[in-house]
Amino acid sequence: MSRHVAIVTDSTAYLPRRTRERHAIVTVPLTVVIGDRALEEGTEISAQALAEALQKRRPVTTSRPSPEVFAEAYREAAEAGAKGVVSLHLSAEVSGTYDAAVLAAKDAPLPVRVVDTRMMGMALGFCALEAARVAEAGGSLDEAVAAAEKRAEGTSAYFYVDTLDYLRRGGRIGAAQALLGSALAVKPLLELDNGRIELREKVRTASKAIARLEEIAVERAGTGAVDIAVHHLSAPERAAALADRLRERVPGTADVQVSEVGAVIGAHTGPGLLAVVVSPR
Repeated sequence: MSRHVAIVTDSTAYLPRRTRERHAIVTVPLTVVIGDRALEEGTEISAQALAEALQKRRPVTTSRPSPEVFAEAYREAAEAGAKGVVSLHLSAEVSGTYDAAVLAAKDAPLPVRVVDTRMMGMALGFCALEAARVAEAGGSLDEAVAAAEKRAEGTSAYFYVDTLDYLRRGGRIGAAQALLGSALAVKPLLELDNGRIELREKVRTASKAIARLEEIAVERAGTGAVDIAVHHLSAPERAAALADRLRERVPGTADVQVSEVGAVIGAHTGPGLLAVVVSPR
């Protein structure tokens, strides 16, 4: 983090390690608690281990980073020569991570701009990358923040889950919505709407839901330059097939990134998750 504006995000951005290293993006981990074990996302628990715990119906919860962890990241940025920090995080509607970062920023030894992107997954990751590119080009702290916020405003995230039960258990979707989905035996399509996880459509079968997810992504991408990411949990073949179809159908994307979500998002969506992030450049 030797440049004058440092970029900090959290582990739910799911940026590949090489990408983080290439752009000097610091990642603060959230915590997943399985039974009585607290494990850092990204280093101490794999997506596979999380999926196995969920399938065995073991109690799984998640926890934000402490303000002290953010404070250490900000101190290290200052010691490395940064004159300011852009700290970009998942939606405050679903996590206290943003609040912890704000608390730490108050006593930081350099200016820290904490941004609630109202995103998660690569929807957050694309925002962090945009801020990093501006910083690398010599942009100011304000310019890096503005670039990240503009990217967030244009980014959309849609996802399919096999059941709403995991979201209900974690309090990320209303019990009434979850009950409705179960009662009608429908497959839900959800979206991030102003930072909240909202039910977008109800489809009768998994195959039709995934086909509809593809259509929504293609419609949202349009014909301009766009970045697309496909996320999954324990559904690699589904994800790869969807990514292949999107590469063929979206002319403005150079590639479609495919990655398995980490334990924090996986804990609230459950195995079978399939998500698409569409982020115009």
